[in-house]
Amino acid sequence: MKGLFMKATLFSILSILWVVITSPSLAGAQKQITFWTTEVEKDRLEIQRDIAQGFTRKTGIGVRVVPVQENLLAQRVTAAYAARSLPDVLFHPIDFTIGWAEAGILDHRSATQVVNQLGSETFGKGPLNLVRVSGGYAAVPVDGWGQLLVYRKDLFAEKGLPVPDQWDRILKAAQTLHNPPLIWGFEVATDPGETYTQQVFEHFALSNGVALTDKSGNIDIDTAEMVQTLEFYKSLRRFSPPGNLYWLHTRMDYLSGRAAMIIWSPFILDELSGLRRDQPVVPDIAKGESGFLAKNTGFVTVIQGQKGSAQYGQMNYLGITRDADKVLAKKWVAFLLNDGYLRWLGMAAEGKLPVRKGTKDVPNRFIDGWKDLEFGVTTRAKISEFYGMNVVKSIVAGVDGFDRWGFAEGKGALVSKIYGTKVVTKILKRFLDGELSAKDAARMMDERVRGLNTEN
Repeated sequence: MKGLFMKATLFSILSILWVVITSPSLAGAQKQITFWTTEVEKDRLEIQRDIAQGFTRKTGIGVRVVPVQENLLAQRVTAAYAARSLPDVLFHPIDFTIGWAEAGILDHRSATQVVNQLGSETFGKGPLNLVRVSGGYAAVPVDGWGQLLVYRKDLFAEKGLPVPDQWDRILKAAQTLHNPPLIWGFEVATDPGETYTQQVFEHFALSNGVALTDKSGNIDIDTAEMVQTLEFYKSLRRFSPPGNLYWLHTRMDYLSGRAAMIIWSPFILDELSGLRRDQPVVPDIAKGESGFLAKNTGFVTVIQGQKGSAQYGQMNYLGITRDADKVLAKKWVAFLLNDGYLRWLGMAAEGKLPVRKGTKDVPNRFIDGWKDLEFGVTTRAKISEFYGMNVVKSIVAGVDGFDRWGFAEGKGALVSKIYGTKVVTKILKRFLDGELSAKDAARMMDERVRGLNTEN
């Protein structure tokens, strides 16, 4: 058995080497860089490898595209940093950008040189300001999305319910439409190990004026507003399925017609449109009408709580690492944001908003180009044609004004630790399970976050 295992292992290694050597994106390339990406879906990987091939043909530089699950990204990067084997370029969410720059994982000088080369004025001010560090920028903005409250317009109309853009309206609608197991009133995220849970909870916290710091810049989330947010979240939890829920559950239940409201990114526009054969849309099938669910879905961008309002936004960046071949890496990043940019955005246009608006010569080149991009896999269609221009405008609007904890206050490194340790979501889960009161949970979150802030 041992001999067979060793032979199988050797065969596997040789097979991998053969794939790498004969890969179209690397064939004939005299130099090579490694690119880690969290865009791991099969169709998106194919597009990224196609972009890499175009870069290789133009420059002679090979690019090895390596998929990394987003939920494992921090762990993989930490291990690679310790082993001095970081990739040349990292596609990653803003959650980690400042923390990695301060830890020496990202090289801000290289990123700043790329931004200046392309023209800082061609980027949105918001995405650049979020990663501003002494001497420039920690990474190069590449795309972003604003989180949405997705709801069933037809069910709301039947019950005479208003648009769920305020806490009281959301709670009333969840209670009115809740009819398990046929349909759940509102599916909230509850899995403490998933980044998605932090994103959903943070959105509601921001909507109630919960900031990471007070006006003096001190950590302060043990507030009345946080207690209100926790209690509201637990109220919504009553209208969700049991168990640890994350993005896959909420999307699946909405597409199957079993959820009246969920929080999701614009990436769901693709799936609920019915343009993917691998994602059946049950209400469409039940009604015998293609596009039924899409036509009867509404989107809320800004949620209003008792003490504020906000739309959670996610920005993604290209970071050039400490271990990179800096010259080659800068060329790859510049290529992705120029020749390859619309192709990059087009792999998921519904959730990849252009944060580089255009070029020095054509200021709106990428904004205009994005509007003409199609989405879908099995079947393709323009977002504006499928959902209407109003939805397109609401999705594009506010890229510079997305809200997040800590970044505007210079606490990006702390946010990286919060997302990396998942300390907030772990306490949230204990609260939802009845182990802690709302006041105890708020106090514990505050203490743990303060502790992270004092760590080196």
